[in-house]
Amino acid sequence: MRQIEVPASYNLNELTPVERPDPGQPGPGQVLIRMKAVSLNFRDLMVVTGCDRWMPPAGRVPGSDGVGDVLMVGDGVTRFTPGDRVMTTILPKWINGPLTPEKRTGGLGGPAADGVLAEQLVLDAEGLVLAPRYLSDVQAATLPTAALTAWHAITRADALRPDATILVGGTGGVSLFALQIGLAASARVIVTSSSNDKIDQMKTLGAYAGVNYCDDTAWADQVVSITQGRGVDLAIDIGGASSLNESIRATAMGGAVAIVGLVGGLQATINLAEIFQRNLRLDGIETGSRTMLEAMLTWFECKAIIPSVDRVFSFNESAAALNYLKAGEHIGKVCIAY
Repeated sequence: MRQIEVPASYNLNELTPVERPDPGQPGPGQVLIRMKAVSLNFRDLMVVTGCDRWMPPAGRVPGSDGVGDVLMVGDGVTRFTPGDRVMTTILPKWINGPLTPEKRTGGLGGPAADGVLAEQLVLDAEGLVLAPRYLSDVQAATLPTAALTAWHAITRADALRPDATILVGGTGGVSLFALQIGLAASARVIVTSSSNDKIDQMKTLGAYAGVNYCDDTAWADQVVSITQGRGVDLAIDIGGASSLNESIRATAMGGAVAIVGLVGGLQATINLAEIFQRNLRLDGIETGSRTMLEAMLTWFECKAIIPSVDRVFSFNESAAALNYLKAGEHIGKVCIAY
């Protein structure tokens, strides 16, 4: 079979498919899967380029989000049968309840474990869920990380309601899902972007308003003005160091800032007075549990939410797909189909 492996140089342009033996029969509690589609996340870029704590050993198979068909089940597996179409979860040990150090271990496609960019995988059955029947392989593959992160942020902030105002940074996967979830809940969604064209496209999709953060570095003032001086109930911050302070300033008293990304850097200096004087909450959002994902899937199907896919690459074009993600021109998810 073929799989993608992180090169010793950590140069994503050197990613190429390599031939490896098939994984063999699944052990107790495991399933053998033939992969059909994968969606990419910013985390995958950090893994393949050896960035900071996401640096894996050379030879690691990257990727965390995928959909495939069950070929065989091991002893004791009752949740799935051959022929089922399943989705992976990035943290297969986080089944339910609060996140703990033990549940945080074994993340797919990073320093701890191989990921999903392979033609066949053997994975623990408990870390998988049935893929929604109403979605294609590519569409379903976008849900385990980006959609779940947006869902976790919105539900944790109690913003899944029609009187909420949500601020979304950028136009990537998490941001598009936050827009879709917010709109399906009849919330008002404001977006930020460096591109007026992207803002116009987000408005076409239903965004209430948009702010270009390149036109005004103090863009929070515009958000506050749009909300008649109140601010937003929830700011979903993608940029990290580059945007966190403005996200904080844009949030209403008693609101929440969900920190879900770090495309603008890992280290930020923040004004603590802005937080305690307005009774704000900073929520660090780590994807979510399998139980959260299952609840989200039920809600998505009820609302008939169709994921936004920007572009689909072939398995042999995995390096090109990651370069396209890195360029940041996409609106929605970047995917790979087998």
